Amino acid sequence: MCELTVRPAAEEDAAALADMERACFSDPWSENSIIYEIKNPSAIFLCARLGGELAGYAVMTHVLDEGSIDNIAVAERFRRRGVARALMEAVFASAAGLGLSFLTLEVRASNLPAAALYKSFGFEQVGLRKNYYSGPKEDAVLMTRVLREPDGAPA
Repeated sequence: MCELTVRPAAEEDAAALADMERACFSDPWSENSIIYEIKNPSAIFLCARLGGELAGYAVMTHVLDEGSIDNIAVAERFRRRGVARALMEAVFASAAGLGLSFLTLEVRASNLPAAALYKSFGFEQVGLRKNYYSGPKEDAVLMTRVLREPDGAPA
């Protein structure tokens, strides 16, 4: 079995990340946008490699004690092999290290496998953004996971 590793993304990963973006999303980030996020001090940009190959990535941005999972993607040929779960665990470790109180994300209403993964990590639906996505037009389900209570106690 190939070893799965998760590490911070580097600028030299940008072209491969942009290729994955185009393969996974109808409105992909450009290579320049990816480089910006890799350099962004308010972003955690993680790459997952399986057997040395780029298998997926996750991007979390944070402001004060709030975090947002902005993108998570797994190459089609690496799906159902624990890549997304490993990325989510790494995001949670980063969020804990930053002392974040909660994480939010949006997911396409039709993306049931992703929504199930997020629910398995304790995310709950808190809203709906009508017609948020294009190509095709679709609602986004807004999900949140509380990490720390207002008094600072773990949730």
